[in-house]
Amino acid sequence: MELYQLKSFLAVVAERNLTRAAEKVFTSVPAVSAQIKALEEELGVQLFERSSRGMTLTSAGEKLAEEARRTLDAAQRLRQAAAQIRGEVQGVLRMGTVTDPISLRLGDVMVKLAERHPGIALQLMQRLSLHSVQALRRGDVDCAYVLNEGGSIDGLDVRKLKRMELVIAVPRRFTDREWPVSRDALLSLPWIETPANCGLRPAAERLFRGAGREPGQGLMAETEAAVRGMVASGLGAAILRKDQAEEAARAGELRIWPHWQDETWLCWLQREGADDPALAAVRELVLETWEH
Repeated sequence: MELYQLKSFLAVVAERNLTRAAEKVFTSVPAVSAQIKALEEELGVQLFERSSRGMTLTSAGEKLAEEARRTLDAAQRLRQAAAQIRGEVQGVLRMGTVTDPISLRLGDVMVKLAERHPGIALQLMQRLSLHSVQALRRGDVDCAYVLNEGGSIDGLDVRKLKRMELVIAVPRRFTDREWPVSRDALLSLPWIETPANCGLRPAAERLFRGAGREPGQGLMAETEAAVRGMVASGLGAAILRKDQAEEAARAGELRIWPHWQDETWLCWLQREGADDPALAAVRELVLETWEH
């Protein structure tokens, strides 16, 4: 058995789809399928049930997936131990991200990483905040930026980086006609929602429920850039980070409703007790970048 077979196995476990798994490990669908088949033949068990809906782990597959993770983790520790003996810190880290790279100061982090730890490679994976939390718990990512209320999360080390102010962005086509003075008038406008696992969702729920309403089932966008674009196109009002909304307002795309403000936090997450040297080096650079 080869380590690349175990990587493909875990990619299929995570994605439940051969096409997405192949993209994740940078190979072809036939290659992943052949690797899974070879692994099943060598182990003498069926790992997946195959159907039109995708790949589902068998009971044997569930047990062996955890062993595969431990095997790959052990191989990574062996490489890192050898690198430490050579006086280097090496590794490949999978980092979950939200929002745009500029807001995350990723450029600064990457420059410092290249200067101080050229042996560390970062793989960036943009996800909704809750998806990153779930991916951390599954071991699919090693660390993540998320938008979070700032509280603790079971099993994860949470570091607050920056308080993010939130405001309501309103399309100009509504404000040019009649500026919504009351909250009821504002909430009666068309709204652009974000999914339940988005870091902006709790603020939207507080806004609506504070007025005795539930968030609507209208248009939905999964990224801040999409929300901003939809507001600018006149499709509806929405909650945005204040810095993004102010930039859009200066560009004449929208207006900010002045009678409401909320906040969330940009946080750094990793699993509690993680002692990987490469992860420690990246965390140090992230915290250093956000201290200034």
